[in-house]
Amino acid sequence: MSELYSKHAIKYDDVIQSNIYNAMYDFPTMKKLIGDIKGKDIIDLGCGSGVYAHYFVEQQAGQLTCIDYSVDMIQLVKAKLGDRVNAYTQNVAEGLPKVMTQSADLVVSALMIHYLKDLDALCAEIHRVLKQGGAFIFSTHHPFADLECSISGNYFEREFIQEMWDTVGEPVEVAFYRRSLTEITNALTNNGFVISALNEGEVRLEAKSICEKTYQYLMTHPNFLFIRAMKV
Repeated sequence: MSELYSKHAIKYDDVIQSNIYNAMYDFPTMKKLIGDIKGKDIIDLGCGSGVYAHYFVEQQAGQLTCIDYSVDMIQLVKAKLGDRVNAYTQNVAEGLPKVMTQSADLVVSALMIHYLKDLDALCAEIHRVLKQGGAFIFSTHHPFADLECSISGNYFEREFIQEMWDTVGEPVEVAFYRRSLTEITNALTNNGFVISALNEGEVRLEAKSICEKTYQYLMTHPNFLFIRAMKV
């Protein structure tokens, strides 16, 4: 796990609530896909510091379960939301053993699945825990954007990538898996999901006043991919 989500957890939490990529691109796009959540039982998968969880509580979601690999992130979630959520650490690459079958209306995962090698196993487990008619809504790195950091130059080859990110104002190493759109969609459809929405998001206009270069880049180069998949 990157130090970005452990050593720098508090600083990361502060930054993502107002920066361009998270607060003005990912979050507003995801909210549109998620829609009305009042009374719905939600699993926040890779919940991070609880930005989405806080929104779910505000919107009067039903039972809310927050899961993350990072102990530091879960501590932040518990400090913010206390007993309003069931928050715990879990390596989701090993499944969701604490989650009952057909217990969730929504599984929401923001910018997390690119840290997992096996998407097929993840989608099978999410299908298990969702109620019939439930949805898996997630964002991830856009395959075309990640192709720029490919080692092989083969778009269709899954690759383990290591980069230095300056999200918190200093370089921190982050590792993730680069994969094709075909691999992502096959993992869903092979495990009983129907894709009901797929888009590349749109950065909010407010981002232009923070950094016009980044704003123009995101308006002309897709960076994230957003998908809603239904268990039908």
